Amino acid sequence: MELVRKSGILLHPTSLPGPDGIGDLGPEAYRWIDFLNKSGTQMWQILPLGPTGYGDSPYQCFSAFAGNPFLVSPVLLLEDSLLTSADLKERPIFPVEEVNYGPAIEWKTHLLNKAFDSFLQKGSAKLRADFEQFCDEKKAWLEDYALFMAIKETQDLHPWIDWPEPLKTREAAAIEEIRNTLADKINKHKFNQFLFFKQWLRLKAFAVENKVEIIGDMPFVISLDSSDVWARPELFLLDENLNPTFVAGVPPDYFSATGQLWGNPLYDWQYHRDTKFEWWNSRLKATLELVDMVRLDHFRGFAAAWHVPFGNKTAIEGEWVPGQGTELFTELKRNFPDLPIIAEDLGVITKDVESLRDGFALPGMKILQFGFSGDPEDNFLPHHYPVHCFAYTGSHDNNTARGWYDDATEPEQKFCRDYLHFEHADEVAEAMIRGVWQSVAQFAVAPLQDFLGLGSESRFNLPGTTAGNWRWRMKPVVLTSTLNSKIRKMNLLYSRLSVEEKTRYTQWLNEHRGDGVKPH
Repeated sequence: MELVRKSGILLHPTSLPGPDGIGDLGPEAYRWIDFLNKSGTQMWQILPLGPTGYGDSPYQCFSAFAGNPFLVSPVLLLEDSLLTSADLKERPIFPVEEVNYGPAIEWKTHLLNKAFDSFLQKGSAKLRADFEQFCDEKKAWLEDYALFMAIKETQDLHPWIDWPEPLKTREAAAIEEIRNTLADKINKHKFNQFLFFKQWLRLKAFAVENKVEIIGDMPFVISLDSSDVWARPELFLLDENLNPTFVAGVPPDYFSATGQLWGNPLYDWQYHRDTKFEWWNSRLKATLELVDMVRLDHFRGFAAAWHVPFGNKTAIEGEWVPGQGTELFTELKRNFPDLPIIAEDLGVITKDVESLRDGFALPGMKILQFGFSGDPEDNFLPHHYPVHCFAYTGSHDNNTARGWYDDATEPEQKFCRDYLHFEHADEVAEAMIRGVWQSVAQFAVAPLQDFLGLGSESRFNLPGTTAGNWRWRMKPVVLTSTLNSKIRKMNLLYSRLSVEEKTRYTQWLNEHRGDGVKPH
């Protein structure tokens, strides 16, 4: 059977252009998918889609099941008669090249509130019926999430761990009373989710029509300040006061000399095993409703997770505690036979992690930037890549290719130039893309920043820091026909076009062989 080689571009929706301060699911998202289709790029990779909390990080969400309401497109709300053009005339002026989260969130919240008021006053019968159906279908997580967010509003957005004791511990009488008191706010948060899912699923259908697969992302850990931990504390290692006994992170690695202290609670694997991993099955099912394939962030945590005692200031002191990876993935495979999962196997990788990955035939990840810190035997260099993997120039956690090169040591720069056969710094991004694309790796991916040749100023995230991340946005003028043709040529040269596209190209060649005409 012919091996299907594919390529992808990493771009989170918040990085799309648009007038409302943050990328959204409106016209620019459709233009982006059309761009991918025309360039022969078959995959769009994104980060988690959840409602962001601390530091605006998509890896610190208020729910593992909900969507980010700030991705809702105001333009599409006009189509549903939930907003008017007059509502958008109040729009502030936002920066083009970055997300300024505070003002953007304030503006989008204002619009979402207007849309909800409009729905209550004059929502169509169909929209009301669709909303009721959505609430019924998603009630397993939606009820707790909407209540959580409504209470959070009344508590000045403080974490639930600091709420009044009856609300913190979910005393039945207090919860019943607050449900009645905050009924309108609860309904508003449900409606925001309805809008997100409505717009996202429409966009996903467009991606399917254009033969673009969406690669999603599912973090290993859950934010402590989330509806998941508040509503289901039995899933996690918490003490009698509902504080974590241990928090997640990683020891010193590529990114940080003191490790990364994430602060997320860790799992009570005994409980998950006893319940046949019901929560994990539900979580993966919910994610796969939104995307075609899932990158499991921090995959090594399923083999063993770094447990740092709660209260520690760094992640240096901790211990690896075994997980339940084999039992979990056996159960997941029973429910999802194809197991459409990518194992993010970066960092400290041991034999047990490799065995778990390979035992379930999951593709791992290779990052080309890492290869030039070693020697020709480094496994991150393309001549060592296995076929069954996702190869990247860099991930969202890396500097851009040009930024990496500018910051690299002289020996690393020379190794990179010699290996990829280029001379000047402004050629490094294209050379890295070419190196990954021509490798035997079945899947090749690069961030859009690398296709644009951008430097460190366009880095998306710096692990171990909490400020200034997740802000980069592309300019609306960058998706040119020239760039599209350049990417398409790369996909053609290295057999990463779809089977249909390759067949069409072969037919064209046969029809025009020898006539001197060049294909588009």
